Amino acid sequence: MDTSVVPTEAIEKTLNEVTHVDEIDPSAIQKFLKELPDKALSMGVKVVIAIIMLVVLWQAIRIISNLIEKSLNKAKVDSSMARFLAKFVKFVLQVMLLFTIAATFGMDTASIVALLGSAGVAIGLAVQGTLSDFAGGILILLARPFKVGDYIVVGGTGVEGTVTEISLINTHLLTLDRRRVVMPNKTLASATITNNTGTDLRVLDIFVGISYKADIDKARAVALEVLEKNEFLSKEHDKKVFVDELGDSSVVLRVRGSVTPDAYFSAKWSLNEEIKKAFDKNGVEIPFPQLDVHLSGN
Repeated sequence: MDTSVVPTEAIEKTLNEVTHVDEIDPSAIQKFLKELPDKALSMGVKVVIAIIMLVVLWQAIRIISNLIEKSLNKAKVDSSMARFLAKFVKFVLQVMLLFTIAATFGMDTASIVALLGSAGVAIGLAVQGTLSDFAGGILILLARPFKVGDYIVVGGTGVEGTVTEISLINTHLLTLDRRRVVMPNKTLASATITNNTGTDLRVLDIFVGISYKADIDKARAVALEVLEKNEFLSKEHDKKVFVDELGDSSVVLRVRGSVTPDAYFSAKWSLNEEIKKAFDKNGVEIPFPQLDVHLSGN
């Protein structure tokens, strides 16, 4: 480039007005203009390379993350834990990539880290509740008190349902009446969790009251017959009927069988109906509470 035709006087005048400096060395301006094309070309090449690196490596990180999740799933690691580890690795690699690109442009990465640290403290104070949920999510994924597909009861909240999703902030439950409940992880991490599907088999107890005048042996035989015919109960485990309590107005029988967790409610609802019909058919009276009022005259 021929610097002799460059209007250095106009440039010098403009710089004087902007910087408020009376005298600027014209040779410095000439040197800057002479080096400008090379510097612009060098910077342009760096920008293009950085964009290519960002696009290619960003996709590579996504592929690596997916491979990690698939490998963990093949190793029979819990799906929620596998997803969390894959996302964590993805986040770390993406941050490292951004810092690497920043370093290629001569940025002071130490200053950036310090700035991010200060910002992190401020943000942490502002979102303490969310951080508590995040910590609760980590505890749930590590301790694994339940997994996706389990039916749980959250103590002290009156909430129960099937776990459909476990994220780092909250957990999604689907109730029996098809309502979706989103529970904060900090609540789940500190609550008493009853996992109804934590084992392969559950004991099902049905409580039935019979009249004090009724034949207990006959009632037991009728109830056992109902248990044997029920399609949901396990055929390999014992079925029992015994007196559980002598109540105020009835003899309470406990009708017990074993059932898989997914068939628990179907078995319970069917047994309630079948026992009532069988007792009516065989003349076993199921009493209801009665109140005797005695009046005395003056």
